[in-house]
Amino acid sequence: MNKKEIKALIHLLDDPDTEISDVVTGNLKELGIDIIPELESAWESTMDLHYQEKIENIIQEIQAGNVKKNLTTWRESGSRDLLEGVFWVAKYQYPDLEIGQIRKQIDRISGDIWLELNNRLTALEKVRIINHILFDVHKFSRNNRNFYAPGNSFINLLLESKKGNPVSLAILYILVAKNLSLPIYGINLPKIFILAYMDEYEDDKRRTSPQQALFYINPYHSGAVLGKREIDHYLAHHKIKIRESFFTPFTNEEIIKRLLLNLTLSYEKLGYPERLKDLREFLKVL
Repeated sequence: MNKKEIKALIHLLDDPDTEISDVVTGNLKELGIDIIPELESAWESTMDLHYQEKIENIIQEIQAGNVKKNLTTWRESGSRDLLEGVFWVAKYQYPDLEIGQIRKQIDRISGDIWLELNNRLTALEKVRIINHILFDVHKFSRNNRNFYAPGNSFINLLLESKKGNPVSLAILYILVAKNLSLPIYGINLPKIFILAYMDEYEDDKRRTSPQQALFYINPYHSGAVLGKREIDHYLAHHKIKIRESFFTPFTNEEIIKRLLLNLTLSYEKLGYPERLKDLREFLKVL
């Protein structure tokens, strides 16, 4: 459809006949993200709140459908690039976001760390350098004041505000570690998201063993390093029976699930029920 036809279709949203309005709504959704600029233009050209609300709902549904479609493609293609999955979650709230700008920011941080690394350093010394650059130089920290703010879960806002939650800070740490070819992975502990520095000299098939983690890292506490004893104490304190799966590195899909669940909790706490339906659809994809 050309612009003139699209504008005419959008105008029919205001038709008093609900049957016509419903058909038009369905047709606009099928046209997808390419018509969002025309919808936004129509929204700006009217003061009719009911009409504006209809347009807002269509835009939100188109954006959610686009994110769902791309998350599906990401999963079906092997979900190899964690940043891509994180990007699509952020794209849900920020449709104009470009993955290139996010990648450049993370590459820049990784580059600052790379300049300080060398092959003579131990794993612990490498992590201390990462912690120094991330938390002392770039000033990333936890957002205690607005812990449940949805923005804590969006990678673009984390990079902008330097404030995040346990999941987003851990994801940033993983992305940086991957750029530096360091064997740092998220692990599946209940109620907390921490990382494990795995023994890089063991083959991949043995990485699922708890004994293969050299130590653990908590990005939410400025990269605090933990031993197996502290992890066992945490589980005992919360009366959680130890399972080997708790020490198994997360897949990228599982990390995005954790991010979406965290975002769901944020919207529940702050009372955004209209967002919860979309997030549940995204979780179904994974």
